[in-house]
Amino acid sequence: MNNVLIKNANIVNEGTIFNGDIYIENGIFKEIASHISAKSANVQIIDAEGKYLIPGVIDDQVHFREPGLTHKANIATESRAAIAGGITSFIEMPNTVPQTTTIEKLEEKFEIAAKTSYANYSFMFGGTNDNLEEVIKVDKKKVAGLKLFLGSSTGNMLVDNPEVLEKIFASTDLLISVHCEDEQTVRDNTAKYKAEYGEDIPIELHPIIRSEEACYLSSSKAVELAKKTGARLHVFHLSTAKELDLFTNEIPLKEKKITAEVCIHHLWFSDEDYKRKGTLIKWNPAVKTANDREALFQALLEDKLDVIATDHAPHTIEEKDNVYTKAPSGGPLVQHALPAMLEFYHQGKISLEKIVEKMCHNPAILFQIEKRGYIKEGYFADAVLVDLNAPWTVTKENIAYKCGWSPFEDTTFKSRITHTFVNGSLAYENFTFHDTKHAQRLTFDR
Repeated sequence: MNNVLIKNANIVNEGTIFNGDIYIENGIFKEIASHISAKSANVQIIDAEGKYLIPGVIDDQVHFREPGLTHKANIATESRAAIAGGITSFIEMPNTVPQTTTIEKLEEKFEIAAKTSYANYSFMFGGTNDNLEEVIKVDKKKVAGLKLFLGSSTGNMLVDNPEVLEKIFASTDLLISVHCEDEQTVRDNTAKYKAEYGEDIPIELHPIIRSEEACYLSSSKAVELAKKTGARLHVFHLSTAKELDLFTNEIPLKEKKITAEVCIHHLWFSDEDYKRKGTLIKWNPAVKTANDREALFQALLEDKLDVIATDHAPHTIEEKDNVYTKAPSGGPLVQHALPAMLEFYHQGKISLEKIVEKMCHNPAILFQIEKRGYIKEGYFADAVLVDLNAPWTVTKENIAYKCGWSPFEDTTFKSRITHTFVNGSLAYENFTFHDTKHAQRLTFDR
């Protein structure tokens, strides 16, 4: 493994920005100081003058589609796209084919990732109405957590039996992550608009069908159940202002038993964009109003929302190019999430320190990931160099996703990821991939 010396970087870490050098040895941050000399002739020296060095981003919610849906994506293609976006670690969801709802299927995914992933990896175990015995077997030190769909989404793993749900919450000390939308509300709204429009419901009605009330009903029940049972709950992809009152910023993240995330698309788009983008921005939960978007952003700044994720969920463009009821929900985001957040920095909406807190530090705290998410001596050397003044435009030619499209096509970002290091090895440099894989399985300090 090459040893690396990064010189003259503006290092963003733990709420501060300071200029300095970083020496990486055997995949670990060995030394961080204002000035470091090369230890030997075989050290790779990178001059980061004018650039910013941040910890590798940890994305706690992705769908990489393997096994079973690999015509859309696979672990190799999407983890490769992730490192182009500065994401060096990911946690992948269980709604694959077959679903990751047995220990056997979970280990099969770990085996695939060990051979093919470009980024560090872990997986969520999937809970269903009838697999509590398997849930109890999961080793919390080796697996990111448990995922429950409280509203049906891609792969239909709906958990809709209240007794089973309470038993799961009461029986496991795994971190429980939930997708919250009230199924009956969504079904009733869908039926109403199908009666009026048939299959070709206007896409603008998506946030009315998968409504604020559907989200609030489900998330409030999940929070109530967590409080009743003492379960450790993490609510994925909040999309409404109304839900924010369910969460607190009055205690440090390490002490929270109930946490929440927001995704890039709910911070960037609003219902005004459906006319222009159509089903390309059809997600579950739906992108809602500009007011919801602004409230989510403010809650992020105020620490009611703890992490930023992508919910990367690619489909082929042919699948997306369908009438409302047949077009699947989800879209690709890992390559463009960090550039999008840096665009908000340029707009004066968020600091670099806060971006790093929400995308790097907090996922590591929340999931208790060992020695990642920070630039610290002794930690795994996952890091990203960013040039804040190197504009580039998203085009089909530079999209790394297997599906070949992005909701950000034709967007010009002011900031460019120039280097991504995974466990101390340079994995990506200025739109070029280094195809040797250095990814590791994430471990957890629990």
